[in-house]
Amino acid sequence: MNEPRYAAPPGGHPGQHELLTGRAVFTEAYAVIPRGTMRDIVTSNLPHWTGARAWILARPLSGFAETFAQYVVELAPGGGSDRPEPDPEAQAVLFVMEGAVTLTLDGAGHEMGPGGYAYIPPGARWAVRNAGAAAARFHWVRKRYEPVAGIDRPAGFVVNERDIAPVPMPGTEGRWATTRFVDPDDMGHDMHVNIVTFAPGAVIPFAETHVMEHGLYVLEGKAVYRLNRDWVEVEAGDFMWLRAFCPQACYAGGPGRFRYLLYKDVNRHPRLAL
Repeated sequence: MNEPRYAAPPGGHPGQHELLTGRAVFTEAYAVIPRGTMRDIVTSNLPHWTGARAWILARPLSGFAETFAQYVVELAPGGGSDRPEPDPEAQAVLFVMEGAVTLTLDGAGHEMGPGGYAYIPPGARWAVRNAGAAAARFHWVRKRYEPVAGIDRPAGFVVNERDIAPVPMPGTEGRWATTRFVDPDDMGHDMHVNIVTFAPGAVIPFAETHVMEHGLYVLEGKAVYRLNRDWVEVEAGDFMWLRAFCPQACYAGGPGRFRYLLYKDVNRHPRLAL
């Protein structure tokens, strides 16, 4: 198996000599936030976090995204938070790209390095700290949990993607596979955050059009992605944000594999009133 790679935002600022033209797109159906736009000037500070800054890639917007928020958080050595989550009904996934963090979840400590994945259920007591000598960067995906009568809320857990075998999509000869961190049939979970991997030349061979909203952060490689009516080139470090029912497909352009971290809302009836 190839060693996983995880692209992170470049930070800094481009030079005055560079062109303004870029690949950023925001439409009625999708958005593309290229890695080159994730600079120092667009970071956010967060309440009760120290030594931290965040690139906020997605947030609920009227008429656009509805279900989730997604950040890339950078922690300086010693940085972190003992009061990270302001919403008691929010659940979270953390996914580490660079460096190492210590996650304390309901009193238990977990050391997380690159590829580390944590599911944090709503109402959990948690804290995160960078105890290392180098900066750490991780994804933080937040969604307000939708409880269902008679179904237990899921428990928290911490794993690493290296310990989970990707599941090939049927009929693809292993060229398209998904690393699933929770059982798709577990109705306690109302969101999935998976890793999708394509071998060079692999495709999504039809325009998927479905109710699930998506956030896709490219961890590795490059591809041409079909988003609504457009074909868009994307590469490691880019983020895509897709409304429900936005047609989507892709062609992995190589020369290496193409991988992304995928958010989607699952296992619940659509709300009939907002």
